Amino acid sequence: MLMTLEDVRKAYAPLQGIVRRTPLLTSKTIDDMAGGPVSLKAENLQKTGSFKIRGAYTALSRLSAADRLQGVVTASAGNHAQGIALAAKLTETRSVVYMPVAASIAKVIATRGYGADVRLAGDSFDGAVAAAEAFARESGATFISAFDHDDIIAGQGSVGLELLEDLPDLETVIVPVGGGGLISGMALALKESKPSIRIVGVQAEGCSAALQSWKCGDVTAVAHAATIADGIAVKKPSGRTLQYLRKYVDEMVTVGDEEIATTIVTLLERMKLLVEGAGAAALTALIARKATPKGRTAVLLSGGNIDIKLLEGLIERAMLQAARYLRIFTAVDDKPGGLARLLHEIAAARGNVMEVIHNRTSAAVPIGKTGVEILIETRGSSHVTELLDRLKGAGYPVTVMS
Repeated sequence: MLMTLEDVRKAYAPLQGIVRRTPLLTSKTIDDMAGGPVSLKAENLQKTGSFKIRGAYTALSRLSAADRLQGVVTASAGNHAQGIALAAKLTETRSVVYMPVAASIAKVIATRGYGADVRLAGDSFDGAVAAAEAFARESGATFISAFDHDDIIAGQGSVGLELLEDLPDLETVIVPVGGGGLISGMALALKESKPSIRIVGVQAEGCSAALQSWKCGDVTAVAHAATIADGIAVKKPSGRTLQYLRKYVDEMVTVGDEEIATTIVTLLERMKLLVEGAGAAALTALIARKATPKGRTAVLLSGGNIDIKLLEGLIERAMLQAARYLRIFTAVDDKPGGLARLLHEIAAARGNVMEVIHNRTSAAVPIGKTGVEILIETRGSSHVTELLDRLKGAGYPVTVMS
């Protein structure tokens, strides 16, 4: 049976003082990119860096004293893991968390920091789930699903109630979707409070099981989860969440990793907001014109727990695409002063050298020359052209590297 609006309200009340009431943020720049005015619900600023503490605390706070003594176990790519770990700490419950072997190192460290016993198992979220369920059977610990659990769904629905309190004239809400727990709770809270609200779910193109299930009406799995949005990389929703999707969600769309990456860097540069792949997915749907804002529109930034190494790569990639960075390969004389003369030409063209890789063994350069790969900070496409023309004019064979 589906839960009711009253079930979400009962979960919402005890969360006061436990979770942060996250802000609604706006930006004229983001509005222009999104195709209309939007309010960003910044759950990336929530405790543990995502909305997950809402459902996790709701579930653990409702356990009996006997169940708490047995402990809880869960599986997660990272955000639910941290939510369960903190909720367990607050409720004095032992927690064991299974995470995929390739889980973000930052998320593993953070989960352990909250006091959970973290164990790595499986090559995906689903593999970690299997290990966690096996542990629950053997140990007697209570398994708490990241999305297939009424208390989890009810707790996540508190985001929807907050949105309506802050934006009574709300008309459209855009939400990232993995297993469906978040959108199930939010859609229930929003639609039962105001049936005219339009709910749009967003998945990553590389893992769109919930969208496929929503379309056909049956739980459908995908074989692989290939996306940088690890927080929504779930290969199969549950029958429970599919019921909410089918009843309350008006539209579902997908976005690509390149589009998600651009949104991550845009939010960081323009609004000083750090989000992860899943956290950027909903706004990406607007920026990439996969969805449109209609009336008062709210977008959920669901989490900010991005791996710094991944972020570094995304920033460099985005800077290259925007002609703010230029990476070139060329050759210099393999003798004292050879590299210095090249760097002098770059400096004279006002290029800022970020990185130099000196390669004497490259087969791509003649004998007596040294291959040099250089990353240069530039001022835009016209500056890139100026730099390249100067280097070629000085006799340097230049290859632009993407």
